[in-house]
Amino acid sequence: MRFLNRLERRFGSGGIPNLTLILILAQVSVYIISRAQPQLLEAFYLVPALVLQGQVWRLISFLAVPPVTNPIFAFFFWYLFYLMGNSLEHYWGTFQYNMYLLIGYLATVAVSFIIPGAASSNAFLQGSVFLAFAFLNPDFLLYIFFILPLKIKWLALLTWLSYAYIMIFGEWIQRLLIIASILNFLLFFWDDIKERIATGRRHMSGQARSFSQTKYEKQAFHRCVVCGKTDLSDPDAEFRYCTQCAGTPCYCIDDLQKHEHIRTA
Repeated sequence: MRFLNRLERRFGSGGIPNLTLILILAQVSVYIISRAQPQLLEAFYLVPALVLQGQVWRLISFLAVPPVTNPIFAFFFWYLFYLMGNSLEHYWGTFQYNMYLLIGYLATVAVSFIIPGAASSNAFLQGSVFLAFAFLNPDFLLYIFFILPLKIKWLALLTWLSYAYIMIFGEWIQRLLIIASILNFLLFFWDDIKERIATGRRHMSGQARSFSQTKYEKQAFHRCVVCGKTDLSDPDAEFRYCTQCAGTPCYCIDDLQKHEHIRTA
């Protein structure tokens, strides 16, 4: 992020405003065309082998491929994509949001040429927008079909688990596209991820110490009323109970020899 801040100061706060809306309008247009002529949709996917044969428009057109064919699911996807993308643009600013998508786009195009005969889509690239929004707003309530409330962090967790499954059992082109799509996420959030890991580690260590101290205090059988030493903190220490003191308190052998007897008032 510091590198991006330097770039923004150097080149100004430029960029394409409302880029999310532009992508959605392009996808809606292709969706309408594909409903009338489904075979045309194949011409929009990124297939590097065909790009090398002269179909260079595929380097851009794959961004306009609609997510699904069902109109209801497509509507909800575009609605959420706009909500999240627009939120990220307001949070980061136009320049950095453009850079987030640009890094993911360039990485997607680059890895697609590793397997030039395979078709690549924009699904994982757009998924990185969802993951970024969920990371910044983990407790955001997402209403499934505007009815069922669900915190977005659980959907993000399912997304990461599905990515892990694909990385293990999926095809190589899918694995490469996942790696490309999370590259921008890691570049933008690596410092925050490290800080959260460190905070979580400190929190767990504090809990462990608190638990150990509580358990230690409950298990101690002898405790000196003067210095607080116990049979657990110093297993080699000797303890005695003074019958001449009121209440017969416990003393370690060192404090027993020099203590003053406790008398009742």
